[in-house]
Amino acid sequence: MSTTLRQLRAFVLVAEQNSFTKAAETLCLTQSALSGLIKELEQNLDVKLFDRTTRKLHLSDAGMRLLPQARRVLNEMSVLNEKVANLKSLHQGHVRLAVSQQLSASTMPKFIAKFCELHPHIQVTLTDCSVDDVVDSIENLEADLGIAPERTYSDDLQTDTLFRSPFYLVLPKSHPFASKDVVRWTDLLNERLITLNGPFIKSLQNELPAQISSRIFNPDFEINFLSTALGMTRMGLGVTICLLYAAEWVELYGLVMRPIAEPVVERNFLLYTHKNRSLSPAALAFKAFLIENAHEFLVSSPKDLNKD
Repeated sequence: MSTTLRQLRAFVLVAEQNSFTKAAETLCLTQSALSGLIKELEQNLDVKLFDRTTRKLHLSDAGMRLLPQARRVLNEMSVLNEKVANLKSLHQGHVRLAVSQQLSASTMPKFIAKFCELHPHIQVTLTDCSVDDVVDSIENLEADLGIAPERTYSDDLQTDTLFRSPFYLVLPKSHPFASKDVVRWTDLLNERLITLNGPFIKSLQNELPAQISSRIFNPDFEINFLSTALGMTRMGLGVTICLLYAAEWVELYGLVMRPIAEPVVERNFLLYTHKNRSLSPAALAFKAFLIENAHEFLVSSPKDLNKD
């Protein structure tokens, strides 16, 4: 029979109160039940813990030596229970995020700031990386939650769709298209184009008519980062393409956005998690927070989208 916390608690309380009667009252037990716990503990440890006389009860030599250890075990369990309670009540915890670079640089900071305001004792760390690295981080258990555009992923992962965004054209306020409510993909055929390298644009190849696709994939400038494309657009070197979540970033560069139609092409943004990993209470709270507030990824300033 193994030693139980109930037996240790009975032993410590009898030793501290030097009385079976008082200890039994504190534990809401009968004296016989309490005596049974002490007897079981002595049998488990194969030592005598108390010396009893008709008038007096005191710890045996073994009891005196074991009492500090018993107290330490109970204290450690108390600390463990407190930590568990804190985790469940979100008074502490750590969430590791892997987020695609453009989201990390535009919309994600405000989500982290808002979550930390609601849960100031939870630590949130952010790794900004490529979309493929987001998926790899979740597959390799290096992050709890991943946020990125839709990509091929293994059977070990599961996803929730956070939001969908159509493509937008980004251009200077002085550009003739700035007066339009909507631009068409065919409108871009005679424009100087600045496009992003990688899957973000390459995935359009099979979603657009051949004539338009040919122009998109033969741009005047092909660069790696949206910040560079926005800077070049601001300097009048051409127009570029982005998704709606970057609206605040576009506004910072003094540019405007117009939706592109005929056809409307959209991208799914997913929340990636690992099927075989249990999320901590803190990570579950952040996941629920993201899903509940996912619409805010597409909240933008009217100045970004309306005519000036």
